[in-house]
Parts: sequence; C-alpha cells; structure tokens
Amino acid sequence: MHCPYCGHEESKVIDSRPSDEKKRRRRECANCKKRFTTYEVVEIPLLMVEKRDGTLEPFDRNKLIKGIFSAIKKRPVTMAQVDFIADSIENYCANEIKTLISSKQIGEFTLEHLKSIDPVAYIRFASVYKDFSDVESFIAAISELENNHDK
Repeated sequence: MHCPYCGHEESKVIDSRPSDEKKRRRRECANCKKRFTTYEVVEIPLLMVEKRDGTLEPFDRNKLIKGIFSAIKKRPVTMAQVDFIADSIENYCANEIKTLISSKQIGEFTLEHLKSIDPVAYIRFASVYKDFSDVESFIAAISELENNHDK
C-alpha cells in the first residue's frame, strides 16, 4: 500500500473494523508517520453461464427466479423456497470456486429442487427446460416422477 503523502510502500495497520460491506483500515506510513484510511472490499468473481448454443452471458439471478415463477404459478411454493433454489446455485458455484456453469447444470439443479418441493411445478419447469415437443415426453416425465415418488 503506497502512502498518499510520500509514496512509500510500507505502512502498518493501526486499526481495522468492518464498515458496510468493506473493511476499514487506519494505516500509518513507516516513512513519514502520517496516517491514512484504506477500504478493503472482497471481489467476487463474475459467474458466467454457458448457453446451449455455446454463447456466454453473466449469471442473472432474476432471470432464474422469473423462470421458476412461471413454473410455480398458482402452486403452494413460497418465495423463500424460490430464493433457496437460487441461493443454492450461487452458493454451489462460490464454494466450488466456479466462474462458469452451463445452463444445463442450472436447469438440472433447479429440477432437483422443484421435484422435492412440488411435482406440478417440476413438470411445468421440465416442459420448458427439456423442451417437450409431444405428449409422450410429458407422460415419460410424469412416469419418472411417479416411479421416484413410489421408492
């Protein structure tokens, strides 16, 4: 850390405390003995999503929540449960130090959560995510859900 007064590189931390989402540090220059304040902020790496066509875009929590909301419309699913799904995906990526996740992984992760929360919401989300093109696809998904439920 360069001293703003004399440019010397060495300083010592005199006081450190949290301030908002930053860490405030009072420092003293080892050369000129003048004091100054610095703020330390944790830099969170940008999470990118790889789409099916290979393009990349930044992860958008609101886009995920909007997709889940279309599946849970008029279903007994709470906002806390929706937030939990989005938080789980973000926490997984942060814990694994991932900066890239595929849209497929996000979809599968969301489906797993919806399967345990509400079967109708699961089928609705799956119909869009898996791009069902015929009735047989719906029947297969429902049969799979019933088979897993019976176990």
